Amino acid sequence: PPSKMAASSKFKIALIQLMVTANKSDNVSRAVKFIKDAASQGAKIIALPECFNSPYGTQYFDEYAEPIPGETTQALSDAAKSNQVYLLGGSFPEKSADGRVYNTSTFYSPDGSLIAKYSKSHLFDIDIPGKITFKESDILSPGNKLTTVETSFCKIGIGICYDMRFAEVAQSYANSGCKLLLYPGAFNMTTGPAHWELIQKCRAIDNQLYVAAISPARDNKSTYVAWGHSTVVNPWGDVVNTCAEEECIVYADIDLDYLDQVRTQIPLRSQKRPDLY
Repeated sequence: PPSKMAASSKFKIALIQLMVTANKSDNVSRAVKFIKDAASQGAKIIALPECFNSPYGTQYFDEYAEPIPGETTQALSDAAKSNQVYLLGGSFPEKSADGRVYNTSTFYSPDGSLIAKYSKSHLFDIDIPGKITFKESDILSPGNKLTTVETSFCKIGIGICYDMRFAEVAQSYANSGCKLLLYPGAFNMTTGPAHWELIQKCRAIDNQLYVAAISPARDNKSTYVAWGHSTVVNPWGDVVNTCAEEECIVYADIDLDYLDQVRTQIPLRSQKRPDLY
């Protein structure tokens, strides 16, 4: 029963570092299988990576995009319901009614209801000469609202990949009571080793909450090579669990009593100076 769930300060989450291929139906069916595996290990909140049903790249978004609700959301809804878990459906390219394409996350309750959706609001437009140039905005439109979701465990904030770099997003979520931030993301072989884990630690320490970032597995043959290293960081900035680049599931216990201890020991919330900033 929900009341018992809420009374427990600890719950297990699972990050599914999926190997994404060009076969959409295969990506979805393998994701569903991993969700079942994670649920059988006691995970109560399960998250998929960014762009989990499609290769990541501006040349793919339009072709793979689908409406919400659609086939992919139906499969995710069924998986959440049959496994009785909260499910963050990573993200996938969404074709909206007006023809725009968004990079969208969907979130499901254990009864299979789609209870939240979030479209990436900061698009990945960067140019590092000799390393990587990428322009999501060539195809994608940005979302225009932040999304929190109430679960029986805690309130959760959702961001996607490049959103991690914007501290204001995480701070807004923390101010609204979130204790866990979920970021499906696919950093690359330039930004991944440099910043992926460091940014998660920054967001976790600044806001004294848990941060989880969920990457696809690395495919060296793909046009966009993901860093991998799906990770969970606690409010003290410690890595609770992580992995390398292979397809795998990363499990971690989220301990809300520990979060409260950190916030009590270093009481940033009551020490802020709104008169100055």
